[in-house]
Amino acid sequence: MFNPENPLIVQSDRSLLVEVYSPLYREVRDHLARFAELVRSPEHIHTYRLSALSLWNAAAVGMEAEEIIGILKKYAKYPVPGHICTEIEIQMSRYGTIRLRAGEEQYLVLEVDDELVCQQLLADKHISPMLLPHPAPLSFHIEPLHRGDIKQLLIRKGFPAQDLAGFTEGDPLEVSLRETTREGADFGLRDYQQEAIDIFYAGGGPDGGHGVVVLPCGAGKTVVGIGTLARAGTSTLILATNISACRQWIREILDKTDLTEEEVGEYSGERKEILPVTVVTYQILTHRRQREDAFTHFDLFHARNWGLVIYDEVHLLPAPIFRVTGVLQARRRLGLTATLIREDGRQEDVFCLIGPKRYDLPWRDLEQRGFIATAFCHEIRVPLSRDKRLDYAVASERTKIRIAAENPRKIEVVEELCEKHSDDHILVIGQYLEQIKGISEHLGAPLITGKTNNTRREELYGQFRSGELRLLVVSKVANFAIDLPDANVLIQVSGTFGSRQEEAQRLGRILRPKIGEAHFYSLVSRDTTEQEFSLKRQLFLTEQGYQYTIDEIID
Repeated sequence: MFNPENPLIVQSDRSLLVEVYSPLYREVRDHLARFAELVRSPEHIHTYRLSALSLWNAAAVGMEAEEIIGILKKYAKYPVPGHICTEIEIQMSRYGTIRLRAGEEQYLVLEVDDELVCQQLLADKHISPMLLPHPAPLSFHIEPLHRGDIKQLLIRKGFPAQDLAGFTEGDPLEVSLRETTREGADFGLRDYQQEAIDIFYAGGGPDGGHGVVVLPCGAGKTVVGIGTLARAGTSTLILATNISACRQWIREILDKTDLTEEEVGEYSGERKEILPVTVVTYQILTHRRQREDAFTHFDLFHARNWGLVIYDEVHLLPAPIFRVTGVLQARRRLGLTATLIREDGRQEDVFCLIGPKRYDLPWRDLEQRGFIATAFCHEIRVPLSRDKRLDYAVASERTKIRIAAENPRKIEVVEELCEKHSDDHILVIGQYLEQIKGISEHLGAPLITGKTNNTRREELYGQFRSGELRLLVVSKVANFAIDLPDANVLIQVSGTFGSRQEEAQRLGRILRPKIGEAHFYSLVSRDTTEQEFSLKRQLFLTEQGYQYTIDEIID
């Protein structure tokens, strides 16, 4: 039946169209975020898509097919196509059709509910060698070593396995959270942080202990990790993006728990400590002398009897780490991220090797409750000069991207924005080194890039935190895991093509709650590929409820 007041159109190709200006838009958006993926977000109509993975994630946190179908029917302008309802039921039912459980002696047991599915597995040349005889019908013994491999193969076949095989407890480690931090501040878990920990840990049962918690930057993902460490009470390995992030984890752990410096270590290019809690960089783990050599430091994964592995910024997990994560399936695994978007499309590997999305809280909800800053997003379209327009017109596609990104007229806009926000704490961030070097020199502001040594980085970050510096120019090294709680203005002069994850991470740099109001400026060359990329980059923030104002610089 036609209902003109409803904003949702469910199409037969699994796309979902939502009218942005409907009074019901926010309500519908919050529902769709739980079981669909945002694909496009222009001004008037936003497009979502139902995918197998989005529905499996929903099933993993307890949503039922009937609930999803009910939501679609409640808000749909036109009748929901019947085959869409059937497909939702089929995909949701696939999660849990195959289960992994702890078995007798050294084996795991793979249980299959359906005879036809069982025959498909036996006919698969990659899966069948892993299926060893088991006396029960529709069941097989599995070598524990194959726990990760078979989950990857099953999900690619369209059958996500529910892993109930449990975990090795690891070496015990008593950890208590402080009520007052070392710095003298009151400390306690916020309600949503406690909820995320509880849902992830699931009382220590086999259905918990593996999965991903999605929270915006500034909302305390590190605190969720520390709370999980305390709950698990076991030796823990933490993987972080770089040395700055590594040391930030160590500072936070020592500040908020009763662990001592003798119990928390750094394993990086500069130090090689293996202690009950060890924080390691992705870079050192993926180091090898030559391309064909083995990874030098992978033995760290077996250096202690780890009971918990925490993957910070799990959406950045390097491909080699997926490989070793496949053999870590007997350890509890927590992924932390602000966005599960992976530009390489390996979300399915995160799902089966780390675990399903266990907890996700919309950014706007936290903003309204005062836990993160109120953010205003602006896109400023900057024209190319006549000479640059001519260069752009005849350039190759790759060169066009570079010309648009490094548009010299952006420097004037950056200067105007810095003057406008002269009383604020400003980060200017870009992709191309020559561009940000020029901006740094023009503004007389310090520059941090990948070549800046860690001592100098920490010195500049410290000056920024103290207020001695109010303006920093940074490369993409500042996308992740830096703690600059006073930053409240970010000016993005260039980015990684249409990277949604990068847009989310960069906004996250200025969302610390103490700043109150934050401004995110994205400078885009008008009528170029960069303008097209910007539409893709904005998708994630639109999904979270943010809207960009568009300002045009007139020639």
